[in-house]
Amino acid sequence: MKQARLLIYSHDTFGLGHLRRSRTIAHSLVDYFENLSILIVSGSPVIGSYSFHPRVDFVRIPGVVKLDSGKYSSLNPGIEFDELISMRSSLLLQSAESFKPDVFLVDKEPLGLRGEVQDTLSMLKARGASLVLGLRDVMDDPEKLAEEWQRKNVMPALEDLYDHIWVYGLSELFNPLDGIPIHPSVTAKINYTGYLRRTSESSSMNQHTPDMVGEDPYILVTTGGGGDGAQLVDWVLRAYEDDPDISYPAKIVFGPFMNINQQLAFMDRVNRLEKVSATTFVANIENLFENAIGVVSMGGYNIFCELLSFDKRGLILPRTVPRMEQYIRASGAEKLGLIKMLMLDDALDATKMADALRALPHQPKPSEVHIPGLLGGLPVINTMMEQYLGYQSSRQARLAVVS
Repeated sequence: MKQARLLIYSHDTFGLGHLRRSRTIAHSLVDYFENLSILIVSGSPVIGSYSFHPRVDFVRIPGVVKLDSGKYSSLNPGIEFDELISMRSSLLLQSAESFKPDVFLVDKEPLGLRGEVQDTLSMLKARGASLVLGLRDVMDDPEKLAEEWQRKNVMPALEDLYDHIWVYGLSELFNPLDGIPIHPSVTAKINYTGYLRRTSESSSMNQHTPDMVGEDPYILVTTGGGGDGAQLVDWVLRAYEDDPDISYPAKIVFGPFMNINQQLAFMDRVNRLEKVSATTFVANIENLFENAIGVVSMGGYNIFCELLSFDKRGLILPRTVPRMEQYIRASGAEKLGLIKMLMLDDALDATKMADALRALPHQPKPSEVHIPGLLGGLPVINTMMEQYLGYQSSRQARLAVVS
């Protein structure tokens, strides 16, 4: 059976979501296909902190950071932004030319950051590779997304370059392109996969934070990348400072992109609290879900998948800028009874958060809401890849022989 190759582009600017989603898909696919090799091209500065399957490798391109205004800037102050984009585009094209993938999967941004994927898409299209765009369940407010895609001239790529569009969710819950004028030929390319199930990884917990894992139940507080998570952490700490008798202790993960001065100030407050511990970063944060009685977080895609996968009660504090994505997902999930939502505000009332933390362990679990196919994303992706590659996985072939 021939060897197959998948190239994944993950632009990674503000948090960990794109990288973690790409890694989850990659590991599912190499477990399913014994003859598949995967290369992830990513701008994440922390990609080296993650463990990867032997047949999953990565190339790190120069990083960028997303500012509060929604604009981007170079992580390296010595490189101008336009120069950095040119470098990233060139490295991506070179990687694709050398790797020669059968399938190219682009995460979320159809043309990449500032169009950096355009040349690679055109080159691989000419070579006959299958081009796939992967979208999360919610993108943004429809009016904002329509304006953004018009400005970026995305539609020609969806119509003429991409062969398939995967939506990592269910159409019954969210339609990321709702309200976007798209050609019927683009609609025909869309496949809803269901959400991507997560599992714990006992082999590679972050070596710097072994004390974060414990058997006693606790409330896990996570901000994802942490670049915009200071308000959430501040509010939780205020609750424990005001009410030290909150039933369960808290374990806080600040996130690798939280400002270092904010982290130091928070850690000083944590050290004065008997029931709170904290760390900056845990690569395989899934391991911390195992014994959590509940989870307090922002409403990113990955945390939502983890709440569903580990059947954990969730208190979501979604951000509303620069995108409405987290709020749309959290408010919809709350209506379904999957999570509870609490809006961030300038008051950060300690009693209000303490009450929410006390109520969290008594919320219904997500499993009490039955939605068929909710966590079916990875098996669906595996099956679609069989079609693109034109053959069954080795595992499926053996099962067929046995039956």
